[in-house]
Amino acid sequence: MRRITPCIAFDQCAEQAADLYVSVFPRAHITSIQRYGRGAPLPPGVARSVGFELDGEPFLAINFGVECSTHCSPSLVVHCDTQEEIDHYWERLSAGGTTHHGGWLSDRFGVAWQIVPGVLTLMLADPDQARALRVAEALERMRKVDIATLQRAWDGVRPVRESSLLAAFSTQPAFN
Repeated sequence: MRRITPCIAFDQCAEQAADLYVSVFPRAHITSIQRYGRGAPLPPGVARSVGFELDGEPFLAINFGVECSTHCSPSLVVHCDTQEEIDHYWERLSAGGTTHHGGWLSDRFGVAWQIVPGVLTLMLADPDQARALRVAEALERMRKVDIATLQRAWDGVRPVRESSLLAAFSTQPAFN
């Protein structure tokens, strides 16, 4: 996986858009599709995310299921291996900019970024829909991503106490 991937957000047509793009460019193909399961913001089977390559370059299309604000599309995704990497990119890129939920930020120049752990894609694509949904719900309740909180959600372990990130945005637990 490359460290940085361009990402385009859609309401509900990510798969159709990716199909169009790969039909237009040479050496282009769909590389992965993760679909929503029960209890998600879109009906089961609708694409959550679509990985694709255009002329050998990786891209990601995602469906939010709600109208996206201007911070959503397009963005650059930084795949991080550790919490320290997330902290590093988050602090430097968000300085003078605006932070958003789920690891999104807009830098001081207005460029949208997603600072996320590389394992997030695997967690969200888990065939156990309950696990994937818990991770998605936890992700939506945080701004800067906390890998330990995502891991607890994936494992189904209730946190002993909410992290300060979650407490700042919700009085609800991160997951059921």
